Amino acid sequence: MSPTDDALIAAIRGGDERALAQLYRLHWPMISHFVLQNSGSEDDAQDVYQEGVMVFYEKVRDGSLELTCQIKTYLYAVCRRLWLKRLTSKSRFGVRLLDEEEHGSLLNTGAEEDLLAAEEQDRRFATMADALQHLGEPCRSLLEGFYLLDKSMQDLTTEFGYTNADNAKNQKYKCLVRLKKLFFAHYKEEPI
Repeated sequence: MSPTDDALIAAIRGGDERALAQLYRLHWPMISHFVLQNSGSEDDAQDVYQEGVMVFYEKVRDGSLELTCQIKTYLYAVCRRLWLKRLTSKSRFGVRLLDEEEHGSLLNTGAEEDLLAAEEQDRRFATMADALQHLGEPCRSLLEGFYLLDKSMQDLTTEFGYTNADNAKNQKYKCLVRLKKLFFAHYKEEPI
């Protein structure tokens, strides 16, 4: 846990409503993005996030929270599980909605696996960010331009002075190969 996480938990335990509002703002974009990318609406995202924050809040207040990861990882896992359950309940297979009493067992049965998966994903993202930092120029800017900034190959050809888009594509491919090598040199999956 980070010092910010510790401070938030202490403030919530102390009944500081501003801490709850801060918590809500901090991680909303991550959950909103997840729900919107997985067949949900803005309203769905708000419902799921509010429910996830309330689960976290109640566990902090009653002292039952045993946090072994960052708050954002915990919230992501809880909200992911809640959203997947909602998606299942909306499916044409007719799985029933969960009652309020079932939410406690729901979070205890699958949240740990989700937490582990989210922590592993955080580790991969950190390793990828580190590999990208060590990639060097112009590869880093080329890959960021294409994958993060959504620039076209034609724009990148002009920006980097390549003779044509095919040369830019070839360079992008070489950069990706270098990035993968850097990533896998630092990232080792832990045995299960």
